[in-house]
Amino acid sequence: MAARQRVVVMRHGDRLDHAEPMWPANKPRPWDPPLTDAGILRAWTVGKRIRAQAAADGYQLHRVLVSPFFRCLQTAAQAVAALCAVPDDAALAAAVESSANVPLDTSRVKVSIEYGLSEMMNAEAMGVFVSQVAPSVDNWFPDLAELEAVLPTGTIDHSTKPLYPEVPKWGESVRAARTRYASVIKALADKYPDENLLLVTHGEAVGSSVACFGTGVEVYDVEYCAYSLLKRQPQAEGDCESESGESLLKLLTDRSGPTTGIHYLLP
Repeated sequence: MAARQRVVVMRHGDRLDHAEPMWPANKPRPWDPPLTDAGILRAWTVGKRIRAQAAADGYQLHRVLVSPFFRCLQTAAQAVAALCAVPDDAALAAAVESSANVPLDTSRVKVSIEYGLSEMMNAEAMGVFVSQVAPSVDNWFPDLAELEAVLPTGTIDHSTKPLYPEVPKWGESVRAARTRYASVIKALADKYPDENLLLVTHGEAVGSSVACFGTGVEVYDVEYCAYSLLKRQPQAEGDCESESGESLLKLLTDRSGPTTGIHYLLP
């Protein structure tokens, strides 16, 4: 097992319904807005930053797992393009302003959808309008093939199954969602212990990654495309937790903070 496994937990980019509040009206899936153009650009830019930071720290990301929400799929598509972009020259890659027409080496990462990384399934996250229609929703998303079509061709890993086979049930509490996020992050790190992971998800998940894996940390803001960096601590092979019950994943506070879009108070 890779003793120094890294797990990056990233929020999606700028969502259209926050820029255009009337967007959900008459939409077939009002809970699933796309990114704005600025959000797509931000996702590409932050994806390049994550790649550059990983290279500077001496590692590379091997696997991307993403929430099924469209804004997360679009964000992951940009981040994956940044991770797979050719050439390798960091300065040249940093100068490319858009992922359009950038050649990709899709063998660099494996990508799959993880329903356990979904948005909090409650009115606090999705608003009053969605909460009114949610009880009658049978299918929250299109079939898996349509979701995967948003991601770069040649990157999808069909050999693995998600931890959650479907989106969590509507009506979960904020506390239950935070517990879910922490549990899924731990489980994914343990499922792929020899790989460094990028998890593309939602703001509450990023906040939970900081609060759960950073001792006494209190999160008060998570910006679009903010990300935390966790590192697995060296332990005996196969261990998931220390003898004290603490997770072996620890927040790197020098790599997770205001410069990465997360604002929190240290104890």
